[in-house]
Amino acid sequence: MHNKTIAELAQGLKSKEFSSVELTQNYLDRINASDLNAFITITDEAAIKQAQAADEKIAKGNAGLLTGIPYAHKDIFCTNGIKTSAGSKMLDNFIAPYDATVTHKFNQADLVMLGKTNMDEFAMGSSNENSFYGAVKNPWNKNKSPGGSSGGSAAAVADRLVPFATGTDTGGSIRQPSSLCGITGLKPTYGCISRYGMIAYASSLDQAGPITQTAKDAALVLNVMAGFDEKDSTSAQRDVEDYTQSLNNSIKGLTIGLPKEFFSEGLDDGVASATMAAVKEFEALGVSVKEISLPNSKYAIPTYYIVAPCECSSNLSRMDGVRFGHRCTDPTDLEDLYLRSRTEGFGEEVKRRIMIGTYALSAGYYDAYYFKAQKTRHLISNDFKEAFKKVDVIMGPVSPTTAFDLGSFKDPVSMYLADIYTLSANLAGLPGMSIPAGFSQKLPVGLQMIGDYWSESKLLNIAHQFQQQTDWHSQTP
Repeated sequence: MHNKTIAELAQGLKSKEFSSVELTQNYLDRINASDLNAFITITDEAAIKQAQAADEKIAKGNAGLLTGIPYAHKDIFCTNGIKTSAGSKMLDNFIAPYDATVTHKFNQADLVMLGKTNMDEFAMGSSNENSFYGAVKNPWNKNKSPGGSSGGSAAAVADRLVPFATGTDTGGSIRQPSSLCGITGLKPTYGCISRYGMIAYASSLDQAGPITQTAKDAALVLNVMAGFDEKDSTSAQRDVEDYTQSLNNSIKGLTIGLPKEFFSEGLDDGVASATMAAVKEFEALGVSVKEISLPNSKYAIPTYYIVAPCECSSNLSRMDGVRFGHRCTDPTDLEDLYLRSRTEGFGEEVKRRIMIGTYALSAGYYDAYYFKAQKTRHLISNDFKEAFKKVDVIMGPVSPTTAFDLGSFKDPVSMYLADIYTLSANLAGLPGMSIPAGFSQKLPVGLQMIGDYWSESKLLNIAHQFQQQTDWHSQTP
């Protein structure tokens, strides 16, 4: 049962092959027996109640397409009455008093939440080692990282502990763990999915998306997640299309762009080989290939690590030990309360980024750092605009390497370099995907696809056609 896709599970529920309660219990048993540390909270009782309600709807014949399908939520989405920690000691005692818009939409669609997945603290990290709750293990090799910050979600889907999970992508945090765990991850265009109730890291970069087995599953979930939300000023006022409609369209005649900057020094030979083999597969489907250049992509890392920390410095200032979150014991005065609560509540990486951001925004440095980073961000965006005049989709590796050993990055800067191929899409606000494209030394390799604004349907179509010809997406640890 657990190896079925969402589409197959939905058909099984509809035909009464199994019930939502049976399906839910099967996944809960797998989660409770797992040693990956993929979950922070498991909502056993609530999940069974949701499954029972779903079965009643199915029995009455008024069920929706995804009624009764279980899922896991990255622990950055607020869930009414359930702990929402963002992987931090700061919010270890925070019980959200409302639902995020994505949570609300899932409830409206009668989906069944199994629990909240582990993540890098406040989504800051690329290895899931920055979590207050400990590192998540990669199911392909438990000594390896699953990637981050959505590492818990990616590991859970890869090990078939859930049919799908939510993730958030600020600089690659859906695509990179999806690549390292051998599953499908989609970061939509900025503004496609509401950020209301999603604990903010960097507000101009954060974007929610689905982590699934297949592109078809991603389309089904995106149909539920996407849409304008008046509670979120950054969500786009656009009609929600049916992302499954164009999955079976021919991709013959499309043009793939391969940025030369994505295939330079630092790319692992095995990853490069698997990436190019996937491109050859597309050529066999009638797609042409063209080399392109994204000349300003080399500035993506320094640009991102100014913009994102500046925004995190601002967003996390509300967590001061007064209104909610961790509070130190017996503060002597207000300054001591702030100082010790934040010192105790935040982990090392979060403190590092807050300090970088506060420095870059301070008087005398704003123009030298933040303002200049925003100018460079504009140049990076312009590179993509020029590229999409010549090509339909940009392809390349997601990560320079396959999954790396837990604890292998002692230097934070070397960890930042792991995001070299993913950051540009976030800075430009473009949609991006990672799809399973092969293996190198028995570890999964993901192929990255970046599309023009609002081209999610095209990306899903291209990914689906690839997955009709290959079976990388059905490989399990």
